[in-house]
Amino acid sequence: MSTPFHVFDIARTSEMLEPVDFNRRDRLTHVDRCFPAEIVNVIRLTGSEKLFQLRIVDRAERERFRFKAGQFVMVEVPGYGEIPISISSSPSKPDILELCIRRAGVVTGALHRARRGATVGIRGPFGSHFPMASMRGHSVLLIAGGLGLAPLRSAIYDTIDHRSEFADVRILYGTGDPGNLLFDYQYDEWRRIDDIDLQVIVERPDDAWTGPVGMITDLLDRIELDPARTFAIVCGPPVMFRFVCARLSEAGMPMQRMLVSLERRMHCGMGKCCRCNVGSTFTCLDGPVFDFWTVMNLKEAI
Repeated sequence: MSTPFHVFDIARTSEMLEPVDFNRRDRLTHVDRCFPAEIVNVIRLTGSEKLFQLRIVDRAERERFRFKAGQFVMVEVPGYGEIPISISSSPSKPDILELCIRRAGVVTGALHRARRGATVGIRGPFGSHFPMASMRGHSVLLIAGGLGLAPLRSAIYDTIDHRSEFADVRILYGTGDPGNLLFDYQYDEWRRIDDIDLQVIVERPDDAWTGPVGMITDLLDRIELDPARTFAIVCGPPVMFRFVCARLSEAGMPMQRMLVSLERRMHCGMGKCCRCNVGSTFTCLDGPVFDFWTVMNLKEAI
């Protein structure tokens, strides 16, 4: 009887640093091609989230790898399994791939025990993306709740890297308490960029918190926007979409200008496992990025 995969200990450094033989490569299609990638850095964000910086090992493959904001990759930990993770880094700098991973299961738990120099597999990129090119010349409202800042961060980088091509840029971020804020070390950096307005709100403040308290929809009451010249990207728990997008609709923003990510429904990335389907729609093939009009017409999407 084989040993159950969940009893292996990824913390055994010698095992994790061994070269991984992805021997399926010669018979894989393009979308199923697995690229060995080295963990070059691990950044602790909160008690349950870490940011992993990965570099595809083969130089030629690394130079060919490209992605767009809103897409995701499949991360394979040999002996443990594979999970979909949204890309959190800048599309303009694909050499280092940044993935924000919450410890929530066997594979993510294994990754959280991994160290620099460990090798994992990367497939992708998969899925639709935020239409950043169509947003050029317009104002952009970037709204995230909780872990939703991870996929939104790639869009934030895109607007920063092409700042002169956008009008006003506002970032609204809300979470439960200050201890769960992601990427808080970058807030001052983002605020220093000309014409970028970042507002952060928490529901349950601690004694050190001096910022606003409440729900993320409260931040929408504090801003003025031109709904005809603004695009909104919303990432976070699906229940948040209804309240945020309803508030934007009340302000006159067309539903086709609101983009949401259903990245939490991702599974295999290729529409094979049927675990991400909503009716006849496979969110891993047609999504994860949809406009809100489409989402509202997908039964049980949110």
